[in-house]
Amino acid sequence: MVIKPKVRGFICTNAHPAGCAESVNRQIAYVKQNDFAEDGPKNVLVIGASTGYGLASRIVSTFGHGANTLGIFFEKPGTEKKTGSAGWYNTVAFENAAEEAGIYSKHINGDAFSTEIKQKTIETIKADMGKIDLVIYSLASPRRTDPVTGEVYSSTLKPIGNPVTTKNLNTSKRVIDEVSVEAANQDEIDNTIKVMGGEDWELWINALKDADVLANDFKTTAYTYIGKKLTWPIYGHATIGKAKEDLDRAVTSIKKSTANLNGSAYVSSLNAVVTQASSAIPIMPLYISALFKVMKQDGTYEGVIEQITALFKENLFNDSPRLDAGGHLFQNYKELEEDVQSRVQAVWDAVDTDTIDELTDYKGYHQEFLHLFGFDYDNVDYDADANPDVALNNLV
Repeated sequence: MVIKPKVRGFICTNAHPAGCAESVNRQIAYVKQNDFAEDGPKNVLVIGASTGYGLASRIVSTFGHGANTLGIFFEKPGTEKKTGSAGWYNTVAFENAAEEAGIYSKHINGDAFSTEIKQKTIETIKADMGKIDLVIYSLASPRRTDPVTGEVYSSTLKPIGNPVTTKNLNTSKRVIDEVSVEAANQDEIDNTIKVMGGEDWELWINALKDADVLANDFKTTAYTYIGKKLTWPIYGHATIGKAKEDLDRAVTSIKKSTANLNGSAYVSSLNAVVTQASSAIPIMPLYISALFKVMKQDGTYEGVIEQITALFKENLFNDSPRLDAGGHLFQNYKELEEDVQSRVQAVWDAVDTDTIDELTDYKGYHQEFLHLFGFDYDNVDYDADANPDVALNNLV
């Protein structure tokens, strides 16, 4: 079938297999241009491995360090009449490249929050990999089923304390307007922490530790975005922010529980980038569009693969990691420079519907949004027939 993007607001409901392959192959090519530490990871588990920072982590592990990887995700395969999810096609492309390079890669498709998937993961590690020396936790989900009680929790994107009305880039109408968001109640805060906090990361590490599949001196990191003043009302000082704070609690817990293995646990603070998750958060499309404008002018812009490549080289596998005041691996330091933030604020204050393209890089933002789903690559023929029914060979 001929596959064209079907976009509704911040959601694209289809994906292009050839375009997703192009995205993955470009990321692989970038990683291969870099030199990496010789004492990097050998056996890597990536929880949330099919898109965004998780996929980039898998690519860097495999094509930067030559590591074996096991990827966990929840994605949808295509059929003859309907496309699969972008994460499915990304993983097909990754698998093909890993096989060509002769490097082990297998995948488990299912609910990473569940005990069943954790157990299947442990069985696969024991059978194929021995022990894991790096665990990447990069899940992004709007809801979670507690594996013990069966209760379903849903996250919310709300401020805490007071409602917020703020400037907004309405991507459906391509206009600058305002968005108002009511304050969260305590149940909504608690539920968001349950979904997006550190509890499941802890459960994963404890399950791996109890099964004796973590290597001595293993490392683990979960990814966060902290931001500064502009994004705090909806992101930092908000329900998501409380969930991200819970990751810090989990770090302390994980370090204590794995002390006998000399395990290292970190939260990594990364740049604001275009992801399926960030596109849904009020404020972020306008903030990111302004940020792209400023950082591209400075030559400091980094996309997902650039950020993760730098994280591995400068922080995760570096004897002198860069830490922020909260003890996180500080990879978004270029974004948070005062000069950058003040210029972004100036764009934010000045921009209106008529000056979106002049003052921001919304075109770049929108292109990266389409790239998430394999669209808008100049060397992909989107008028050609594409087969949406593509198999993954290495599913467990």
